[in-house]
Amino acid sequence: MENGYVILGLIALLFLSMYGYAYASVAFEKLKQNRARKNELLEEEARRLESIRKQEERDEKVRKFNKRKEEIQHELLLLEKMKKKQKVG
Repeated sequence: MENGYVILGLIALLFLSMYGYAYASVAFEKLKQNRARKNELLEEEARRLESIRKQEERDEKVRKFNKRKEEIQHELLLLEKMKKKQKVG
């Protein structure tokens, strides 16, 4: 009778280990997918931040260009006024 319990316990242990092995592979696959998804989201966020930074750089260049353009136009206007004064004077 005692040997029957040992055999029954071994069979139960066998089935539990098979179930554990099957579940572990599924659990590891889900963990792997979650990690991949998390890495993908991090990369996407990094790309988004990089594009925002580049856009800010472009905006800054355009702002500097427009400011310089206005300064040049102002200087040309002053030169034009000086030229008119010299013609009149």
